[in-house]
Amino acid sequence: MNTVIKINNHDNVLVALTNLNKGDVIRYDGIDYTLQNDVPAKHKFFTQEMHAGSEVFMYGVLVGKTQFDLATGSIMNTENTKHAAEPYAFRNVNYKWQAPDVTKFENRTFKGYHRNNGQVGTANYWLFIPTVFCENRNLDIIKDALYNALGYAVDDKYKHYANQLAEALKNGENIKNVSFDPLNDAKASRVFKNVDGIKFLNHNGGCGGTRQDADVLSHLLAAYADHPNVAGITLLSLGCQHLQVADFKRDLLARNPSFDKPLLVFEQQQTQSEEELVRQAIQQTFEGLIAINKIERTDALLSKLCVGVKCGGSDGFSGISANPAVGHCADLLVGLGAKVLLAEFPELCGVEQEMIDRSVDQPTAEKFIRLMTEYDDLAHKVGSGFYMNPSPGNIKDGLITDAIKSAGAAKKAGSSPVVDVLDYTEPATKPGLSLVCTPGNDVEATTGKAASGATLILFTTGLGTPTGNPVCPTIKVATNSALAKRMADIIDIDTGPVIRGEKNIEEMGEDILEYCIKVASGEEIPKAVQLNQDDFIPWKRGVSL
Repeated sequence: MNTVIKINNHDNVLVALTNLNKGDVIRYDGIDYTLQNDVPAKHKFFTQEMHAGSEVFMYGVLVGKTQFDLATGSIMNTENTKHAAEPYAFRNVNYKWQAPDVTKFENRTFKGYHRNNGQVGTANYWLFIPTVFCENRNLDIIKDALYNALGYAVDDKYKHYANQLAEALKNGENIKNVSFDPLNDAKASRVFKNVDGIKFLNHNGGCGGTRQDADVLSHLLAAYADHPNVAGITLLSLGCQHLQVADFKRDLLARNPSFDKPLLVFEQQQTQSEEELVRQAIQQTFEGLIAINKIERTDALLSKLCVGVKCGGSDGFSGISANPAVGHCADLLVGLGAKVLLAEFPELCGVEQEMIDRSVDQPTAEKFIRLMTEYDDLAHKVGSGFYMNPSPGNIKDGLITDAIKSAGAAKKAGSSPVVDVLDYTEPATKPGLSLVCTPGNDVEATTGKAASGATLILFTTGLGTPTGNPVCPTIKVATNSALAKRMADIIDIDTGPVIRGEKNIEEMGEDILEYCIKVASGEEIPKAVQLNQDDFIPWKRGVSL
């Protein structure tokens, strides 16, 4: 196994693949480097003498500037290096892309749920939507009732364990002697074999705030109702809130004029009692579940997939293993005529020029420039900026500047042309790679990707994160094997073999696509889905990095 790697020939840093010690002499490409500091795995050291204001390059792009003089072999850290990025503009580059060889996959299919509008879902869900936060409690009551009765609840192992602890305490026993048995309560068998889940979009919007907030929320909820993985909807409304049922229906029909899924609407202020509202919602939803349970999976071309690519809890290996491997998978999907969605605009800071140069035409590039500029300007107006995106965990594991994080994050989109740029909740309609305007925040980003139509999400992580999505199966891809082993209960794919030199990026990318096909067909259930990790946070279009 190599101890260091240079990602691009233009770089003036090397990345440690394992822990290195001060005084070690590291030979790379025929040159010896004496380390001036301990360099933990995932961190970088300089391959040349640096002066105050020297430019730092990684992934072949400007990622920072040094703050004072540094000797060759010095570690890069937040004290000696600050974020820097090149300015960007449309420059009419005639971008050429060589699609990867897709022969291995061109005749492959997945078993999906075909909708009347031609879309194909990778799951078959019934969705509960509140137009306002006032209905969250009613959703919770209904969820508790239906999850347990229909077999969608996660094992009550923690409840069982808590009961055991309480019983031991009552009996005067030492609670430390109570063993935790995750197999105490087996899952109930599902009543509806073709209904993959019942999902609930609890949120804190719909009233208060600004009318713009309610309008954005309406478009978001309409996007989820129209999602290919959703077969039917139960809508709960209070009645007096900003987001009216009529507004939601208007936005739903504007998005899909031929919308024909079952839509059950209950308005609390028009019913006899809360009990009656909950009873009717459960009873009529049962009837809807009986109807959508008749839909079965049938073959669909891989071109019908829409895959969102996301990273969260990133580390210094993200841009070396998991993200490039997912990027190759993305290029394979584009080569097969599928859709790929890249979001997280704060995490494109520093690679804007690459995205502009890859845009298929000037209007596409200019829309990206406008959305990026408006978003970053808004952040600066409140004393922030994209450069403040890296979290303490990112920095601790080697992502020193936002441009470093962004350059590695962009690798998960592969190298295909940018065919479209979508504002928040805009649907993806063109085969190929589209950029979706969302925050970098994990849940806000995945929430936005699903709104644009992602039917699977590939989520890379170096530190581990339990994020999932209510309607879009989320596949967790670990950047390193230590994480994959330590958090095996939430990780689906390990790209650690890339770091160890056991597999190349292309091989790992093909493995990831194979797994996607199995998930899309219902043959594999990602850990986030098994654990009901149904995270949903609407973006209010304020400053969120």
